[in-house]
Amino acid sequence: MMNIKLNFFGAAQNVTGSCYLVEANGTRILIDCGLYQERDLKQRNWDPFPVPPATIDAVLLTHAHLDHCGRLPRLVKEGFGGKIYCTPATADIAQIIMKDSAFLQEEDVKQKRARHEKQGKTSPFPYEPLYTAGDVEKTVLLLTPVDYKTPVPIGAGMTAMFREAGHIFGSASIRMSIVQGGESRTILFSGDVGRWSMPIINDPDPFEEADYVLVESTYGDRTHGETKDIPGELARIINETNQAGGNIVIPSFAVERTQELLYHLNGLLRENRIPHLLTFVDSPMAIKVTDVFKKHPELFDAQTVDLLHKGMHLCDLPGLTMANTVDQSKAINHIKGTAIIIAGSGMCTGGRIKHHLKNNISRSESTILFVGYQAGGTLGRLILDGADPVRIFGEEQPVKARIEKISGFSAHADQNELIRWITALKKAPRRVFITHGEPDATNAFKKLLTEKAGWPCAVPQYKNEVALD
Repeated sequence: MMNIKLNFFGAAQNVTGSCYLVEANGTRILIDCGLYQERDLKQRNWDPFPVPPATIDAVLLTHAHLDHCGRLPRLVKEGFGGKIYCTPATADIAQIIMKDSAFLQEEDVKQKRARHEKQGKTSPFPYEPLYTAGDVEKTVLLLTPVDYKTPVPIGAGMTAMFREAGHIFGSASIRMSIVQGGESRTILFSGDVGRWSMPIINDPDPFEEADYVLVESTYGDRTHGETKDIPGELARIINETNQAGGNIVIPSFAVERTQELLYHLNGLLRENRIPHLLTFVDSPMAIKVTDVFKKHPELFDAQTVDLLHKGMHLCDLPGLTMANTVDQSKAINHIKGTAIIIAGSGMCTGGRIKHHLKNNISRSESTILFVGYQAGGTLGRLILDGADPVRIFGEEQPVKARIEKISGFSAHADQNELIRWITALKKAPRRVFITHGEPDATNAFKKLLTEKAGWPCAVPQYKNEVALD
C-alpha cells in the first residue's frame, strides 16, 4: 500500500488562494501558496497555516499570479526556509508580483488607518500588512529556477517535472512522481491551463500519463468567445467611446493581459481601425513584467517570433506612455478628450485602477472594459454584475459609465479546452480532483468530464485530506 496524503488548503470550491500539500516518504511538499482575493475569504490570508511552515520541505510554484504565489512571503515570515521550484520566467515575474503586493499592503494599511480614524471606524483585520518588503526579499532568495521537461529531485523518492501550461509567461503544469518500495504514483497539478492559438506564448503542452489529477475549473461551465472576434470588439468599443468623448478604462492583470492588449492595439493601429489615441499603461508592475517578456524570447510563439524578426516588438505602441510614478498617474486625470487607460489590479481589488474607476465610473461618456476573470466578491465582479452604486475608497459612486466585457481575452482554458487538456491522458487516472473554480463551474465540469470520459471525479472542500493508494 502506498502512503500518500493530499491536502486541499486553497482553491477548493473557490477560485483564489491556490494551495495543496502532499505528504509522502517523510517529506512535505506544498504546491502553490496563493493569496485569497474573494472578499468573504480574505480572512484566510491571516489564518495560521494548517501545518507549521518550518515543517514544509519545498514548494512547487506553477506560475506567478498573485492567487498562486501571493502568500509565499507570509509562509517564509512564519518559518519556511526550503526551496521554491519554478520556471526562470516565473521566478522573474514572481519577484515583481510579490514586491508590488507588499508595497500595496503597506500603503493600504496607512490609508485605511487614517481613513478609519477620521470616520471613527475599526477594521476586522489588523492594521498591519500581511507581509513586508523585507519578507519578500527573503522569499526571493529561495526561488530556484528549473527548466521545462527536466526531472527535478524534490525529496526522498520524489521528483517533479514542469511542462508548459500556456496560461501566462513561464506558467507550468507540474507532475510529481513518488516512489515507495517497489511502487510509484504520479500526481498531476494543472496549475491554470491556458488556451490554444493565443498570441505571444506557446500552446499548452499536456502530460499524457498520471495516476491522480488536480485540474482547475475556472471556466468549467462555459465557453469563451472566439479569439478572432477580439480585435473587432476592441475596435468597436474604442471607436464608440471616442465618439462619446470619454475614456476607455481597462482593469488589467500586469502579467500577460496588459502585453496582449498592447499586441492587439498595435495591430488595430497598423490596420487604421482605431484612431491614434493617448494610451497609458498605469502600472509599474506591468511595465517591469513587460521587460521580463523581452528577457525571455524563447517563450514566444512562432507568430510573435516572426514579428520580432520584422523589427516589431509586441509592446511597442505609437502614443504609448508608461506611467511609472504617482505624479504621472495623477496627470492622466487632467487629460481632455479620449484616452485608453490600462491599469492594475485586474480584479479592481487595489492599485491604481481604483483611482481611474473613481474618476470615470460616474461619467456616462466613459467605458469600463473588463478583459479578465473577476472573482466573486471583488469590486470588478460587483461592477460587472451590475451593482449600482459601488464603494470605492470608502465612498459610494453611482455607476453611469458603460460596462463592457470581452471574454475572448481570457488566459484560462474554457470548458472545451479543459477537456482537451485532460483527455490528452492516454489512460484513465485513478481519480480526478476538480479545483480552482466557483461551485457552479466546478460541478458543471465534474458532470461533463464524468459523462465524456467516465473517470472518477471528486470536488474537494477546503482542508479536505485524501489518502492516495
